[in-house]
Amino acid sequence: MTPDHNRFAANTGYFDFDRATIKPSETGKIDEVVRYLQGSPTHAVQIEGHCDERGTEQYNLSLGERRALAVREYLVRAGVQAERAFTISYGESRPAVPGHNEAAWSKNRRGVFVLLTPK
Repeated sequence: MTPDHNRFAANTGYFDFDRATIKPSETGKIDEVVRYLQGSPTHAVQIEGHCDERGTEQYNLSLGERRALAVREYLVRAGVQAERAFTISYGESRPAVPGHNEAAWSKNRRGVFVLLTPK
């Protein structure tokens, strides 16, 4: 499959500190991904779980995984086949915004979608 990191750039979902629960304010972004996938049955998606820099590396890898799995579960409950939604955790290793304050941290606690299309 060929990854496309740009297709769902606007659909990144953000999480509260130390949480893997999808906020109601973020569900519309995920619903757009669901609609796209339902209309493109040969496409899949990878969900990346990310964290801010606070916490140990191992803890953040685990939290990132829980975030990615929460988004995947949402997709599956909405009708996307489970075998079309993959997860990976990057923990704190790939910050979207550099910085050591809440403004940066809030943008780094996220779930990112990568569209996967057939080659």
